[in-house]
Amino acid sequence: MSATQANEEQQQSNALPMIIVAGLFFILGFATWLNGSLMPYLQQILQLSPFEASLILFSFYIAVTFTALPSAAVIRKVGYKTGMALGMATMMVAGLLFIPAAKTQIFALFLFAQLVMGTGITLLQTAVNPYVVRIGPEESAAARISIMGILNKGAGVIAPMVFTALILSGFQEVGGELTQVQIDEMANSLVMPYLGMAIFLGLLALAVKKSPLPELESEADSDESKEEDHSGHLKEALSHPNLALGVVALFFYVAAEVIAGDTIGTFALSLGVENYTMMTSYTMGCMVAGYILGIVLIPRVISQQKALIISAVIGLLLTAGVVFGDNQSFAIANTFLGGVELPDTLVLIAFLGFANAIVWPAVFPLALSGMGKLTSVGSALLIMGISGGAFGPMFWSLTSTATSLAEQGGYLVLFPCYLFILFYAVKGCKMKRWH
Repeated sequence: MSATQANEEQQQSNALPMIIVAGLFFILGFATWLNGSLMPYLQQILQLSPFEASLILFSFYIAVTFTALPSAAVIRKVGYKTGMALGMATMMVAGLLFIPAAKTQIFALFLFAQLVMGTGITLLQTAVNPYVVRIGPEESAAARISIMGILNKGAGVIAPMVFTALILSGFQEVGGELTQVQIDEMANSLVMPYLGMAIFLGLLALAVKKSPLPELESEADSDESKEEDHSGHLKEALSHPNLALGVVALFFYVAAEVIAGDTIGTFALSLGVENYTMMTSYTMGCMVAGYILGIVLIPRVISQQKALIISAVIGLLLTAGVVFGDNQSFAIANTFLGGVELPDTLVLIAFLGFANAIVWPAVFPLALSGMGKLTSVGSALLIMGISGGAFGPMFWSLTSTATSLAEQGGYLVLFPCYLFILFYAVKGCKMKRWH
């Protein structure tokens, strides 16, 4: 058999698994970016302060901190495919928990449902990300992750539209006091969509479990790894600076990504913008454009490292525009969005999606480079970086309260995020040992 034929057969054998994994990335994106619509919606229903509203995101993303490493242990025990199915089953349970939360309008129940949803997504993420890296050549991993990112963020464009169509339709109140009848109607509108989501996720979990998805070799298959304890794996993984600093870079990146994607609706609500639940779609649309541009330009025109540097610099410039911009100006929207009535500051927040797009697909393979048998532990540590999504909006809300600019001033917290990403792009990703 020639090398060309062998390569073609390998590509064909990888095609179906990649299609399945692509579908899972879409599900991940849909479930994750619903938060951008859910946060301001619950803020209205439950009459929450900005800090209380940030807890909706905190409870979702903080699950990563507690469940990422246990997720790696579960995957080593049951395998990657079963881990994916268990992740979706957990997400199904979370969808069901939204029903009593909506019926009782108890804030703590919504937070618990968000915590369970975050746990399920963490398990699914920990299983599916190494699949993308290891199912093909390492040198093309960034391209595969970029394609998956397009699907993930594409789902982020669609999710707010679906939320608005299924849940917000018929409710035109923006800000102000709601009557109890209006609150009850808005809360009850959550029941059927989340029930449908739960049923779909349950069926999908069964389908993945029965699918022909091949199992990847894990550390549990190695005799050497059986002799090493979990703490030994963790210590060895953290001895790689490119991984450890990559975790921090992803922490700041996800904080910036979630602030741009999920607080834009709350900011729009404070400015009296109608259809505020749609705002996340604009940020996600810019992220999709950034992913596509990255696939076209990297590495043909610019290197991965230079792309990271450019992304960080653009993020810093856009942040300055958001913080010091005029909420009464519509010039950018009139120029780029065909006359859509959106303040310049909101449009600049959406443009942050473009700056954020290349960071994850660049950092993840760079951080996992050379990890070998520690790939799943390294992946779990990187997934823990998603916990930045818990703290970013919280610091945004606290900064909003502390500044005279209110929600607009909260975006000051993006400056340190992009500065660290710039450091990782310039130096951190090159470090192979601690000095």
